Amino acid sequence: MKKNKVITADEAIALIRNGDVVTTTGFVQSCIPEALHAALEKRFVETNGPRDLTLIMTAGAGDSKGLGTGRLHHDGLLRRVIAANFGRMPKVAQAAQENRIIGYNLPQGVISQLYRACAAGQPGLFSKVGLKTYVDPRHGGGRVNTVTTDDIVKLVEVDGEEWLFYTATKIDVAFIRGTSADPSGNICMAKEALTLDNLAQAMAARNNGGIVVAQVERIVEQGSIKPKDVRVPGMLVDCVVVAEPEMHRMNYGVMHDAALAGEIRVPVTGIKRMALTERKIIARRAAFELPPNGVVNLGVGAPEGISSVAAEEKVTPYITLTTEAGAVGGVLASGSSFGAATNADCIIDQNQMFDFYDGGGLDMTCLGMAECDGEGNVNTSRFGGRLNGCGGFINISQNARKVVFAGTFTNGGLVTAVEDGKLRIVQEGRSRKFVERVEQNTFSGPFAQERSQPVLYVTERCVFHLTKRGLELIEVAPGIDIGRDILSQMSFTPIIENPILMDRRIFAEEPMELLADLLNLNLSERVSYDASRNLLFVNLEGWQVRSKGDIDALRQVLETACLKAGQRVNSVINHDGFRISENLYDDYAEMIDYMEKYHYLTSTRYATSAFLRLKMQEALSKRGLAPHIFERKEDAHAFLKAEGIGSGTGEIASAA
Repeated sequence: MKKNKVITADEAIALIRNGDVVTTTGFVQSCIPEALHAALEKRFVETNGPRDLTLIMTAGAGDSKGLGTGRLHHDGLLRRVIAANFGRMPKVAQAAQENRIIGYNLPQGVISQLYRACAAGQPGLFSKVGLKTYVDPRHGGGRVNTVTTDDIVKLVEVDGEEWLFYTATKIDVAFIRGTSADPSGNICMAKEALTLDNLAQAMAARNNGGIVVAQVERIVEQGSIKPKDVRVPGMLVDCVVVAEPEMHRMNYGVMHDAALAGEIRVPVTGIKRMALTERKIIARRAAFELPPNGVVNLGVGAPEGISSVAAEEKVTPYITLTTEAGAVGGVLASGSSFGAATNADCIIDQNQMFDFYDGGGLDMTCLGMAECDGEGNVNTSRFGGRLNGCGGFINISQNARKVVFAGTFTNGGLVTAVEDGKLRIVQEGRSRKFVERVEQNTFSGPFAQERSQPVLYVTERCVFHLTKRGLELIEVAPGIDIGRDILSQMSFTPIIENPILMDRRIFAEEPMELLADLLNLNLSERVSYDASRNLLFVNLEGWQVRSKGDIDALRQVLETACLKAGQRVNSVINHDGFRISENLYDDYAEMIDYMEKYHYLTSTRYATSAFLRLKMQEALSKRGLAPHIFERKEDAHAFLKAEGIGSGTGEIASAA
C-alpha cells in the first residue's frame, strides 16, 4: 500500500539541507507556492537555517513587495541565484548588485528547457538564444556581479555555426504547485491558471535523488483524479502540503477565476475601451503590424494595450495571441494575472511554448523597451541602477519573425495631450530612452540585421525601423516637431530621409476600422519594385483568394508593375497567411505560368504553412514550373543570392 504523503509545510521545509539547490514554480504573480516560501522564510528566521541555498527559477515569482521568492532575501539564506527575472524580488536583486550573493541572469526559456535537460541527465543545453547579448560569454556570460566568476555559459561552434552551451545545475529540491492531490501524491492542476514547468522540475529533482514538495489546495480520495488529469504523477512527489486559502490564491490580485483556469468560458463583452493617452496611441500604431492569421506574443507594459485595441477593432478572431507561460488563444490577461488568458484555447507547459518560440513559431511579437541606441540595441534587463532581468525577452525577440518594440519616447513624468487630431507634449519625461549606448544589451540590432529580422520601434510621437545603417525615423505623429520633440530628446541622431505622418486615425477617438486594413489591403499596395536590383516584391500575407476574379485582379496588378518596369523582373512573393480555395490552385498556377512566361526572369516564394507549400508545389509542378517555394524569407533570399540577384537581406525582409 502506498504511503500517505501529506505533511505540514514546516515538516517539508525541515527536509532541506544547507547548500541545497532549490527550484520553485510560479510566473509573475500566478501559480506561486506561497505556503512553501513562507515556511522556508520562517524556518530560516527562527533557526538560521537552511543556509547557502541556490535558487533556480524562470520568471519572477512574487509581487515585488516581499511575497513569493521575495521572502528569501535574508542574508545567509541564499548563496547563489540563477533566474530570468530579478524584478519580482527586489531585495534579492539588491543583494546580487551588492555582491552579497552569486547571481546569473539567464533567458527564461533557457532555464525552462534546462529543467528537461536535468531530468534527462544531460549536461546542459545547446541554444542560439542569447548570442550577441549580455548572456554571450563575450559580453559577460549572464553574470550579474563581480563575485560571480564561474562560466555556466560557453560559446561553442557546431558545423561552422556559433551556439551557446548552457550548463545544467543538478536540483536537490523542487517546489511545485497544483490544485488537488491524492494521498499518493498524484497532482492535478484543474484550478491553476498555468501548468508551467512543474512536471519537468519534479523529474529533474527526482532523477537527481532530490525531493519534490507539492503545494495543493485540497486532498482528494485515492484514485479519484482521472489519469489524463494527473499533471505530475505521484511517483515523482515526496511530500504534499495543503495550503490555507490565502496562501493558495490564483494570483495576488485574484482568489480564483474559473475562466482563467480554463474551467469555463465566459462572454467577453463590454471590454472597457482605453482612454486616448500615449499608451493607447502606442498600442494602436503597433496593432497595425498584427499579421492576419498569425501567432503573436505580447510583452508586459505598453504592449499589453494591443490586446485591448485588437478587441476594440474586432481583429482578435483573426490572430492567435499567446504567452510564454503557456496560454494559447483567448483574451490575454494583464496586471496580476499577466501570463494567463481568459477563454484560452489551450494551456501548454512553459518549456513547450519556448520550444515553439525558439523554433520560429511566432509571426510577431511586441515587447517593451527601457533603452535603445542608434544601432537598434535594446535594453530591458538592467538600467537606472535596477537589476530587472531579461525574463523571456531574449527568447522571444531573437526568434520572432517580426519584432515591434513599444514604449514611450521618454520616461518618468511624461504628460501628453491629443487635441484636434494632433499630439502635444505637455511635459517631457525626466529620462531619455534613446541613448548613445544601452547599459546592457538584451537585444542586438546588428545581429537582427544579420538574420534579416524586421524590427520596428514604436513610440507615441514617432516610429523608427532598423536598417543596416542603424535606426531610421520613418513616421512622425501629427503635431510633433522633429527637432524640438524628437532629436532634442535623443542622445544620437537617427537616419532621417523621408519620414511620413503616422496614420491620423490613431489620434482620433473613434475606432480605426483596422480590420478592413488587415484583411483587405489594396492589391496595388501589396506590390513594390526596386529598380536598382530589378526586384519585384509581392506581399500576399493574409490575402485570401475566394474566386477566379481575385486571381485575375492579382495578375492585372502584377502585369502592370512589370510593364512599368519596362523589362522582365526578378520576384519574391510572401505567402505567409495566404489562403486559397481548394478548387482554385490550378487557376492560380496558370496565372503564375503566365507571369513566368512573359514577365519574370526568376521568381521565388516563401510560406510557413507546409500544407500550402505542398499544394503549390503540386500545382506548379503539373505545369512544369520549378516551384522555388521556401519556408523562410531568408531561404528565398539565399536562392536569389545564389542566382546573383540582390545584395543583402534587409530589403527582402521589408517585403514581408
